[in-house]
Amino acid sequence: MTELVSLPIILIALLLLFLTGIELAYGMAIMGIIGFSLLASLGGAENMLAKDLLGTFSSYGFTVVPLFVLMGQVAFNAGVAEDIYDAAHKMIGYVSGGLALATVVAATAFKTVCGSTTATVATFSSVAIPQMDKYGYDRKLSTGVTAVLGTLGILMPPSVVLIIFGLITEQPIGPLFLASLFPALLLSFLFACVIIGWCRINPSLGPRSERYPLKEILFSLKGILAPLVIFFIVLAGLMYGFFTPTEAGSVGALSVILLGLLKGQLTAERFKKSVIESLRTSCMVIMLIAGSVILGRWLSITNTPQIMSDWIGQLPIHRSLIIVLICLVYLLGGSFIDDLAFLILATPVFFPTILKLGYDPKWACVVLCLTIMIGSVIPPVAICVFIVKNITKVPMSTIYKGVYPFLISLVLCVLLVFLFPQIVLFLPAYFAK
Repeated sequence: MTELVSLPIILIALLLLFLTGIELAYGMAIMGIIGFSLLASLGGAENMLAKDLLGTFSSYGFTVVPLFVLMGQVAFNAGVAEDIYDAAHKMIGYVSGGLALATVVAATAFKTVCGSTTATVATFSSVAIPQMDKYGYDRKLSTGVTAVLGTLGILMPPSVVLIIFGLITEQPIGPLFLASLFPALLLSFLFACVIIGWCRINPSLGPRSERYPLKEILFSLKGILAPLVIFFIVLAGLMYGFFTPTEAGSVGALSVILLGLLKGQLTAERFKKSVIESLRTSCMVIMLIAGSVILGRWLSITNTPQIMSDWIGQLPIHRSLIIVLICLVYLLGGSFIDDLAFLILATPVFFPTILKLGYDPKWACVVLCLTIMIGSVIPPVAICVFIVKNITKVPMSTIYKGVYPFLISLVLCVLLVFLFPQIVLFLPAYFAK
């Protein structure tokens, strides 16, 4: 069978396999083996399977995944988010929409030690929404802001998605963290602007809470300072060469564990739960990567990425429009399967094209991450919205009404990154000097 004939057959079979409900990692591996067998031999496919699985599972570079996942899970289970939210509440809760603004500040700070989207959404659904309910906040605002803030975990370092992107595209993780920092902070600022504008138009959406004395506010700041110190230690260590990514993950995880012990909230049971959840998530991610590597072997012998790159590169349209089309593919694909899984599946195909168009890989990473963020809060596979619904029991329609205004921020952030690439590239270039 020729490469040209095998390509549509395997891709259609892969899509049909997804419809059966099989895990994406196994589906990619199965079709990669079948495709490789058709073009080479069954023996070659078996050797390829053994080599790629062993190479993935024994790769030192992949140890960074469980360490940063553990860092986030310990922060989640040790009550770090509650202290951060309490400090933000006392600082700005007294203004109109203040508790929603406090949620933005707290989630941004929490993301500096937790790169998990689901953990952030679950945490603030349990912590922030009951507080906003207490002060009579409209459910559209409280649930909407909580759902969209979960997406910050995709972009804000130490994001697990950024780590995975770096691993599958062979990009250094430290510069990716730096490249995403300003866009993540910009997005938090735009979320805050939406809240201020929305509550200015309709003050009843976000009533004011009480004003706290300055002494109590200053005392509560310790809840924000400790996670930020850990964040800067990890990031600075990476950028100045004190740590490798794996060592940075180790330092970060150990620091958060010590913080949890000092707070007295990291019990043996919570630590055990953190380890189990970290293992579960890490195994899922590494299996996805292994499956994509096996499928990628078949794609490489069909020369699909190179053919697609050459074809797209010769299209008589501006390269910016090509990037927009690629982003639409990510949005469409993420509408049918998990966004992270689609990122792992599609990036090896489209990334060479993006590089051939002359775009910086760090800039491309941020744009694709922003695209995934939009996909994680729009139907039908809106994982952040599902988590908020399951915890709060608020109807999906109400949550979506709260999410849609914040989509303006996401789209505007993408537009600003397109128009001003230095938002992404300034920090990596500065530290590269």
